[in-house]
Amino acid sequence: MLYIFLCICCSVAVSILLKLSKRYQIDVFQAITWNYSIAIVLTWIFLKPQLSHLNSSPFYIYSLLGVLLPTIFAAIAVSVTTNGIIRTEIAQRLSLFIPVIASFLLFGEHLTIVKSTGIIIAFAAIVCAIPLKKQRSPNKKKTPYGWIYLLTTFLGIGVIDVLFKQMASVKAVSFGTSLLLVYIISFVLAMFGLVYRFGSKKSKFSWPHILFGWILGVFNFGDILFYIKAQQSLSTRPSFVFSSVDIGVIVLGSVVGLLIFKEKLSLLNKIGIGLAIVAIIIIYYPSVF
Repeated sequence: MLYIFLCICCSVAVSILLKLSKRYQIDVFQAITWNYSIAIVLTWIFLKPQLSHLNSSPFYIYSLLGVLLPTIFAAIAVSVTTNGIIRTEIAQRLSLFIPVIASFLLFGEHLTIVKSTGIIIAFAAIVCAIPLKKQRSPNKKKTPYGWIYLLTTFLGIGVIDVLFKQMASVKAVSFGTSLLLVYIISFVLAMFGLVYRFGSKKSKFSWPHILFGWILGVFNFGDILFYIKAQQSLSTRPSFVFSSVDIGVIVLGSVVGLLIFKEKLSLLNKIGIGLAIVAIIIIYYPSVF
């Protein structure tokens, strides 16, 4: 349970940092780039990757993840600052039903009525979480298309989960090795983008942005590390880990968003939170129903 608790805390901490980035005028793109540099170091230290048997590595999956991770991370950052922590966390956690659908379409799993119901409820929860009113960012400018970032987060995280599942199925290469290669590709591609931003004067090299990115990277990596540890320590109860983390993040994210950042939720949004929790339980525990 300790690993589950730490995983939940790290996940919500990432959202909190992204929320604070706007307040402290942090260049989020630069922070996201440097986040991967510290993630590479931590992966090498804690997951002990072995750079052997790379001929069996699915580099097409690594490349797709290398592009998607920084891209979707940036979308999440914008969503957190425009839509708030609560709605963004719901979009991230409900993305679980994309790999569930993929398991039926790509991996031959049988689709049951109960799981179909869970997927429908998850979709309803997403609709309820969408802000009906225009969002205001901290600079008081209206953001009329905030829902686009929620949708991008939802779809992007779902596709990333599917790719991670495919990556984990390659037994010839350890997960730590694969994760290291994905982080290296993400860092290199993000660095190319950052160099362009430096050249076009859209960003300026600054140590506070780098330090913020490293802190972000510690919590981002911690989220993955403690999730892996939780799965290892509770290997016979994977559904318990999945659902506990997802529900825990939604609950803790809601508490933080409401109490600390004073985020406003409509009645429909609150219904969406409840539906999200029900959907997660149904999808991970279909036998209960």
